[in-house]
Amino acid sequence: MTVPILPPVAPDVLAEAVESLSPRLRRKLDTTIERYAAAPVLADGDTVRIECGEDTVVTVAPGASGAVTTADQATCTCLLAPRCLHRTAVLGACPVADPDAAAPATADDAPTTAETPQPDADDTGSAAGPTAALVAAAESLRSAAAAVLAAGVPGAGAVPQAELLRAAHTARLAGLHRAEAAALRVVRGLRAARGRDDTHRLADLVAALRELLFTATLLARSDPDPALIGTARRAYRQGSSLRVHGVCREPVLTATGYAGVVTHVVTDDGEWYSVADVKPGGPGRARGAATAPVAIGAPALTHAQLARGGLLITGATISPEGRLGAGRGVKATPVAASAWSAGPLAALFARPVADVVADRLGADTGGDPEQADRAAAELVGCDVEILGAGRDHLLARPADGSPGPLIRLMPANDNPDLAHLTNFRQLAARPGLHLRVVGRLDPERAATIRPLAVAPVPGSDTTVRLPDEWQGHADLGYDQLQGAHLPPPTGSTPLPGYAEVDALADSPLWQVRHLVELAVTGGRRAVAESGRRGRETYGPLRRAGFAGAADLAAGLAAEADRRGRDVFGVLTDPGPDRYASAWLAASVHLTWTERALIRSAWQPE
Repeated sequence: MTVPILPPVAPDVLAEAVESLSPRLRRKLDTTIERYAAAPVLADGDTVRIECGEDTVVTVAPGASGAVTTADQATCTCLLAPRCLHRTAVLGACPVADPDAAAPATADDAPTTAETPQPDADDTGSAAGPTAALVAAAESLRSAAAAVLAAGVPGAGAVPQAELLRAAHTARLAGLHRAEAAALRVVRGLRAARGRDDTHRLADLVAALRELLFTATLLARSDPDPALIGTARRAYRQGSSLRVHGVCREPVLTATGYAGVVTHVVTDDGEWYSVADVKPGGPGRARGAATAPVAIGAPALTHAQLARGGLLITGATISPEGRLGAGRGVKATPVAASAWSAGPLAALFARPVADVVADRLGADTGGDPEQADRAAAELVGCDVEILGAGRDHLLARPADGSPGPLIRLMPANDNPDLAHLTNFRQLAARPGLHLRVVGRLDPERAATIRPLAVAPVPGSDTTVRLPDEWQGHADLGYDQLQGAHLPPPTGSTPLPGYAEVDALADSPLWQVRHLVELAVTGGRRAVAESGRRGRETYGPLRRAGFAGAADLAAGLAAEADRRGRDVFGVLTDPGPDRYASAWLAASVHLTWTERALIRSAWQPE
């Protein structure tokens, strides 16, 4: 039997409900949300009901989009409704809907033949900078984010989250898509952290807060960079004819309850695109989507077939992220596959991986961490020789024996319901194996690739031998390697002289990382207390040449402990703005310093 779940709620609906409560009821909101989140949910079609007492029932009836987008879609039977604790707490227990939940269709289900209309130049500003309305929206978002940061996870309950959601809705109305998306990621991260959700990852919450404060701060200062505005998710543009060649499939499992598959494809001229099938679900949906039909031009082709074949598409619709959309005007015809060793894919392996990584991690992004992450996320290819197993990874080196770094290969997903871990155990038992790898750089670890697929290395006698039906490569999330696909185990151990050296892990930057993360997990008071206990602990940073990082960490600790006095001499808590600026400076500096160390780790020793 399927257990009913609460539907997602639009940010502005939840924010309005919280604002309608009296101060007394707001103080009870967090504990009430926890209680109702664990209460039984009764479903009648799409409508759900939660009993909040003997005579009190909250009914939530989402619209056609599956999300609660208007206030009248959530009702309560108590006398104080709609400004009651029951209704607000139930809404607070619901997931936060995506920004476009109220839209009637997407480019995938209601095809778009032209770019989504954008606000006029008078609304968004020109090259001279954002308008006063956009600056005001950004400042509101920055103030709400600074308050959340000062409170930390323990203090950022439903009320501060609602204030951030209200600011995010204002940003959406102003057309600040990038800042709004970051704000929603922060709220979801706070909820996962406070609820001790297994999907919570502190690094993701830190990155979301950094992105939000970075974007909102620059916009509030009237920075004219259009990348800070971002684009709407539905901004699909009309493309011309495309011939795409399948590369591999990537399982998708998100912390927000979505699952499916993304199939990566490349054009004749080397441009990368993707075809996605991601919907609410878990590991079962991620596995099932691997063989589901591709919803482009009704070509009667599955994702498994596309990953090993190709399409000729006319009238293609393309999102800013390179996702291919479906539509009434889109037509697709299956074409023959292209091997990894020929055609546009051969160029992926033509350059030494160290040179490719140097370009990716050294790309000029104007100091923008998110743009740097997008550049690093593009797929890379290389031929490697497996040396053996490390603690949680495989050790490898360039297969041609040329000078190069010690490469770490890590599973792209460690969910046991997918095939990554099983395949890695097979590969770990084959030192000396040669592999052609397509994967994604890990921007948080030195010299690390997370492989999505592998293939034989041309001309090698010690490489994989894959079944004919796999057509030349194995998708590590779906295809299970067997002993018959691999050379016999040699029993050898990693070659001597290849000691694992990690410039990032071995550096004293962990001190700054600890302080930046402590600010998020514990709030301003925790940082101030940490600073009082160890004011002179940044000597190792300075001796290692990280004087800038030491100064910013010391400045963050000092600002956290700064207190003012009122006219009567009583200590007061200062506003969060200067503290947020100090944290942002330390966090961005840390990100770029770590990125420089990771880039250096890819260079030959």
